[in-house]
Amino acid sequence: MPPLGFHVLLSEDLLRVPYEEALAVLVREGVDVVQVREKRLPDRAFLERALRARAATRGTRTLLVVNDRVDLAVLAEADGVHLGQEDLPVAEARRLIGPGRLVGVSTHSAAEARSAEAAGADYLGVGPVFPTATKGYGAGLGTALVREVRAAVTLPFVALGGITLENAGAVLEAGAPGLAVSSAVLSAPDLTAALRRFRALLGVRSLRGT
Repeated sequence: MPPLGFHVLLSEDLLRVPYEEALAVLVREGVDVVQVREKRLPDRAFLERALRARAATRGTRTLLVVNDRVDLAVLAEADGVHLGQEDLPVAEARRLIGPGRLVGVSTHSAAEARSAEAAGADYLGVGPVFPTATKGYGAGLGTALVREVRAAVTLPFVALGGITLENAGAVLEAGAPGLAVSSAVLSAPDLTAALRRFRALLGVRSLRGT
C-alpha cells in the first residue's frame, strides 16, 4: 500500500487559482492522493477534469482517485475510485476498475467501516467529523467516530469533513492515520502555505503506520 495519509478533494469551483496551477502545486507539495470530486458536472466535463488531473499526476508519487464514478476512473486511467454508501458495491467496482487499482469507501459509522473492510475496500474515508457544506452535513459526527473506527478495523483510513488547520490536531490525536481536506486548502489565500502547514501537522505519518 503506497502512502495515502494526505488527500485533497479537488473541486474546481473552490479554487482561487487556475486548475492546472493548483494541480502543479498539489503534486509539487507531495500530496499523497488527489481525488477529483465534481458533484454537479455533466459526464463530459467531469471526465475532462479527470484527464487534466491524470496528466498532472502521471509519473509522480501523487495518486489520482476519481470520486463516485468507476467508469470515468477507468477512462481517465486513474489509480483508483472512491465510493459513497449509495454507489456501486466494492466487488462490482473492483470488477470494472481491475485488481491493480484502489477502491476507497466513505463510511459514517464503525459498522459501515467493518462492512467496507469485509467487502474488500483498500482504504476508508471516515466522517464527516465536523460540519461541512462541501458534503452537505450541517452537523459533524465528531472525533469519537475516528476513535471507534480506529478500534473497529485494520484498514487504513483518512478522516474527512470540515477539517481545518485549527481542528486537524484533534482529529490526529483521536487516532486518524491520515486526513482528507478540501476547502481548507483549495480556498486558502495561499495554497502552498496551507498545504505545507497541513504537512507539518501530519509529519511523517502515512497510512502504513502512525
